[in-house]
Amino acid sequence: MSADVMTPEALKGLVRTVPDFPEPGIQFRDITTLIGHSEGMAASVHHLAELARAGGAQRIAGMEARGFIFGAAVAVAMGVGFVPVRKPGKLPIETIGIDYALEYGKDRLEMDPAAVLAGERVVIVDDLIATGGTALASVELLRQAGAVVEHALFVIDLPDLGGADKLRGAGIKVSALMDFEGD
Repeated sequence: MSADVMTPEALKGLVRTVPDFPEPGIQFRDITTLIGHSEGMAASVHHLAELARAGGAQRIAGMEARGFIFGAAVAVAMGVGFVPVRKPGKLPIETIGIDYALEYGKDRLEMDPAAVLAGERVVIVDDLIATGGTALASVELLRQAGAVVEHALFVIDLPDLGGADKLRGAGIKVSALMDFEGD
């Protein structure tokens, strides 16, 4: 990529803020405008791939659904494989899975247990880190499959929601291209 790659600060300007969605008082950070901007998307992938290389990634994992967009693109840019971490019932094979708590209830993530090799260094890539529940469950699931997971990369961090700190508390190095204060 050339020297004129958009900076993370310039990329932040491509993220649309939608007030009062999904409920009053929430400022929704919409990446649709970023992924629809060819230079912005390419620069995001470039920056994430540089961070993943520095983290020693041998494979990239992304969580359904927007983690697939960025994670698969980063994997292609690096020339490594991509591991999809799926919602339940989406894979036509026997899977391994993990249940995790949501604010109201619980959810589950699943993956192909053969998608990573024992000891393989996997870096998680997703669009946004909020409360960290999905990311932390993904780390645990990948480790259950035998991966070494020490890094998680995000396009956006919402630091007031504490997800990045939760991951750091679990020994994960967290990097984001940008952050937005508030909900």
